[in-house]
Amino acid sequence: MGINANLLKNIRKVEPYVPGEQPQRKVIKLNTNENPYPPAPGVKKVLEQFQTDMLRLYPDPTAEILTEALAGFYGVDKEQVFTGVGSDDVLSLCFLTFFNSDKPILFPDITYSFYKVWAQLYRIPYVCPKLNEDFRIVREDYYQENGGIIFPNPNAPTSIYEELEFVEDILDHNKESVVIVDEAYVDFAGRSALELIEKYDNLLVVQTFSKARSMAGMRIGYAIGNRALIRCLNDVKYSFNSYTLNQTALICGAEAVRDKAYFEKNISKIIKTREMAKEKLAGLGFVFPDAKANFIFAAHPKYSAQEMYLALKKADIYVRHWDGERIRDYLRITIGTEEEMRILFDFLQQYIK
Repeated sequence: MGINANLLKNIRKVEPYVPGEQPQRKVIKLNTNENPYPPAPGVKKVLEQFQTDMLRLYPDPTAEILTEALAGFYGVDKEQVFTGVGSDDVLSLCFLTFFNSDKPILFPDITYSFYKVWAQLYRIPYVCPKLNEDFRIVREDYYQENGGIIFPNPNAPTSIYEELEFVEDILDHNKESVVIVDEAYVDFAGRSALELIEKYDNLLVVQTFSKARSMAGMRIGYAIGNRALIRCLNDVKYSFNSYTLNQTALICGAEAVRDKAYFEKNISKIIKTREMAKEKLAGLGFVFPDAKANFIFAAHPKYSAQEMYLALKKADIYVRHWDGERIRDYLRITIGTEEEMRILFDFLQQYIK
């Protein structure tokens, strides 16, 4: 059944974000940057002991158990912490809260594609400065007048990490704008911009439980920054949906934060496997930026990435491929377990032969 053309005139239309495939069968799944290892053991224990009677009650709208755990972990006040349903929810609310100028916001041309979706959805003007030929952000491009700035560090899908001096330079040149650093992958990379939040009142750092903390299925994200910025985020949240995180997410998230030893051990395992994977890929003739995330952005000069992606998929090995002009020759390969990576490399070795 069709729809009256006059109705369509006032319906908001946007080109949506396309998530990675989630096959509902057992495959080698290296396409959505999930952590291949389980969450901290305490999370399982919490779920086993969870009192289902709690589900009849609304969750704490302040998410106090989780914000206090995060504040303690990072050495900040709980008033500096904002939580949401995954970092996507947090980032979306950041767009809605902070990007309200007539001036365009700035983010890279090759980056997390949800940024463009939110800008279009909320009718925010934007400009996308191009990465250079090495896929690096050109800091001088962010010296121009703007209504706000956002970029991931490490960037996605390129996996390139910029040192804190780089981030601070952008902050110094944009003291009248909110600068959001999306650190979904920073635990696999280097120092966090959280070190700068007391120095810069215009900085907001966003992180997630989906990668280093192995809890993509629980959907927990958070922002840390100046108290005034966090108050503004909460005002928008309470005007939008007071009860964002559910009861299980709150207690499981807090428990995951408490187990620092497991968190660090998990990260170390993934970094070790990543470095091994870089050696294997280079040995097979792949080229790639120096990966500092839990994935590698790789191309092979002699083989079509599209054809390789389809061949891998046929063999039940899922990686990510986009048809964008500058990145269609690349595959984004999530770091899995050592066994999963062995299966991947066995396939690639035969494919290239």
